[in-house]
Parts: sequence; C-alpha cells; structure tokens
Amino acid sequence: MSLKGKTIFMSGGSRGIGLAIAKRAARDGANIAIAAKTAEPHPKLPGTIHSAAAEIEAAGGTALPIICDIRNDEQVADAVRATAEAFGGIDICVNNASAIQLTGTLDTDMKRFDLMHQVNARGTFLVSKLCLPHLLKAKNPHILNLSPPLDMQAKWFRDHVAYTMAKFGMSMATLGMSAEFATDGVAVNSLWPLTAIDTAAVRNLLGGEKMAAISRSPEIMADAAYVIVNRPSRQCTGRFFIDELVLREEGVTDFSKYAAPGAETLAADFFVPDAVFEKTDTKVMRSGAGAAG
Repeated sequence: MSLKGKTIFMSGGSRGIGLAIAKRAARDGANIAIAAKTAEPHPKLPGTIHSAAAEIEAAGGTALPIICDIRNDEQVADAVRATAEAFGGIDICVNNASAIQLTGTLDTDMKRFDLMHQVNARGTFLVSKLCLPHLLKAKNPHILNLSPPLDMQAKWFRDHVAYTMAKFGMSMATLGMSAEFATDGVAVNSLWPLTAIDTAAVRNLLGGEKMAAISRSPEIMADAAYVIVNRPSRQCTGRFFIDELVLREEGVTDFSKYAAPGAETLAADFFVPDAVFEKTDTKVMRSGAGAAG
C-alpha cells in the first residue's frame, strides 16, 4: 500500500483526526490540500492551515493550505480548482470538517442548527460534488466521509436530534453516492471510531482531560483511513467502517499504542451499533460519551 504521488483534498484538517490522516498519507509522499477556515491561531483550538501544512511537509508530503469555508460554494470551487491545478488532479476526497452541539430541541438555537447542517450534510455533499469530476479521472478514486453507521435507533436522536440529523446526513451521502457512482469505480465510504477520540472537541465540549484520558489518539483513525483509501475502489464502496475493525482485518491485535497510558476501559463513541461491540474484546463504557466531531 502506498499513497505516494496521490492527491488528497481534505475539508478541515488543521487539527485532530483530519491532520492525523493527512500526516499518515504524507509519510508516503502524498499531496494534501488542507481546505479549512483557521488561518490565525485560536485561543482554545490548536492549529491553523499553516501549522498543519508545516507538519505535513515535515512528515514527507507536499501541502497546499487553503483558506476555505465549506459553507461557501465559491470558496470550495476555488479550493478544488487550485488543488487540481497544483497537483494535476484529485485522487481522494476526505470529508472531515464537522460542527457539533449536543443540545436537545428546546436548547438548540436555529443558527447552530443551520451551522451543523451546512457544514456536516451540505458541506459533505458540496465538497464531494465538486471533487467528483476529478475523481472520475483518477485511477483509484475514493471519497471518505468521517461519519457514523446509519443505526436508526431513537437513542441516538433523543438527546441531540439536530446534531444526529446533521451527522447522519453525511452518512446518507455515503449510502447514496456509493450506489450512484459504483459503475464509475468511485468508492464512497464512511469511517467512524469505536471509542472517543482525543480531539479539541472532546477536550473543549465533551469532558476535558478526564474524557481525553479514556479516549484513543487520532492516529487510530488515520491508520484505518489509510487502509481504506488504499483498497481497490471498485471492490470497496458503500461501507460504514469502524476504525478498530478495519485494523483487525489487517491483522492488528494490539491497540494499546492508541490509548492514554494506564487506560484500561475506554469511552465508547456515539452511534456505534450494539453488534459492533460483539466483534471486539476492547473494554468500553457504552454510554456513547464522546464524538469524533
């Protein structure tokens, strides 16, 4: 497996899971466009498109940092065009950008509702739509959405219906586009973590250091994403992957390197179907206390 010379268009990616995926691809010598809003340092959120680009370059890749709000059609079109012109095409699209607010119906402001749907569902659709003309020309094209399995149970909607609707919107794009472009050979898949992942969202919104201590590092998602986008696109599409199960298929049995030192029981992520836990011996607290984003 190798992504040497491949071009990845990444929405978001200035920190967290997106940056980890980019750096894993960079180790092969991939080209990565980081299309994100953060150009100046944020007081609570680490990383900018420029610091991300520096880390990608240091890892062995070629980076193209682009200021881009994926809610803006023209900015996304310009970013995709700039990526294709810089690297001669696009091989992989990673829909990583996401907005989260875990509030019930009465406590969800409509501006926040609109933000989550514009970034998560609409943004995924838009970025995919504009990357597809380039992906259709690629040798092994992949779209990878960082979104959950479509486990349609009320428990996932009850406490934060607006957020769940927005994240499942990304997954419905996987379901639909994978069928729409199957004969064209464009793979469209989703990837979601078994456990909470130690990201800025977890630290700032979902429990701070205490939650981070029972989460895994973003590198487990990066390693799983790397496996998926290296698979033959015509044979690997329409799947809703869970990070640990992807790596188990590749023969990985020791996941301790992804956990904080001393962590024995980890927090399960939202949206993971009950049947998934039967396929692993990882000890998790199944309250769904942490989200990938």
